[in-house]
Amino acid sequence: MTEVLPKVELHLHLEGAAPAAFIRQLAHEKRMDISGIFDAHGNYAYRDFWHFLEVYEVATATLTRPEDYARLTRAVLEASAASGVVYSETFLSPDFCGGRDLGAWREYLAAIAESAAAAERDLGITLCGIVTPIRHFGPEKARETALCAAETAGDFIVGFGLAGDEKKWQPIDFKWSFDLAREAGLHLTCHAGEWGGPESVRAAWRDLGVARIGHGVRAVEDAPLVDELAEAGVVLECCPGSNIALGLYPNWPAHPIARLREKGVRVTISTDDPPFFHTTMAREYARLAEAFGWDEAIFRSIARTSAEASFCAPSTREKIMKKLEKADV
Repeated sequence: MTEVLPKVELHLHLEGAAPAAFIRQLAHEKRMDISGIFDAHGNYAYRDFWHFLEVYEVATATLTRPEDYARLTRAVLEASAASGVVYSETFLSPDFCGGRDLGAWREYLAAIAESAAAAERDLGITLCGIVTPIRHFGPEKARETALCAAETAGDFIVGFGLAGDEKKWQPIDFKWSFDLAREAGLHLTCHAGEWGGPESVRAAWRDLGVARIGHGVRAVEDAPLVDELAEAGVVLECCPGSNIALGLYPNWPAHPIARLREKGVRVTISTDDPPFFHTTMAREYARLAEAFGWDEAIFRSIARTSAEASFCAPSTREKIMKKLEKADV
């Protein structure tokens, strides 16, 4: 069941979706020794969330050219399509793609977009991008990233977000960047409520005016906040497998996605950084079905919610909705 259902994924980091074998091959081609980030089986190895961030950045260091990102985009979309994903939004950072230089960023972006267009023709999966500053790099560098986002907003770059260590800086510190992105017509999201607690969700939503929250699951610890999110229609980009792999919750039945949904919060399902967490969209569906007894009707409803919450152009959203509706017949 889980493989054949059409899926919409809203929370996926492009570099974080790089298969370990792909990164090892790039390192081999460039004669880079990054063997310390893998375990004996060749998988990514990390101790906790903060070590994961370090390993992530080491892996990303192998991606040094636009053509590397073109290859990566194809590999990621092939894996997503194999799991039934028909539409995906991926986080992209000019920090990694050209060091926040606008000219270099345009070159990386063109390579990614061209590869995505080819994958759409070949595989039937559509990709859009969300420009994302790295929170622990600080607000000043985020301003440079926001300028890159504003200058390249369009059919492919549709959103602006914030990722990284939630314990560094506050959402309000990035308000200038979010205001610029909003003025450029970009939709807004922000990672919160993973390691920062429910207060980080409230701050991201109220101080930055985002429509979606990346993760957001720790809102469940604050009942009034849950009610506010439900009433306002704020969408949570839930990544259960990621939360469990990083130790935020001990197992699938303990994850709060079902409780949040039952309280009327609009939840979606994503993989975050799938090779790091040994997951796929099909696996997320299967484990959620096992943990909560969810049936096809629930998963189809969540897919529609995800499509409705997507940041893409209305014409693209209509095309995705038709794919979901066709599968319902």
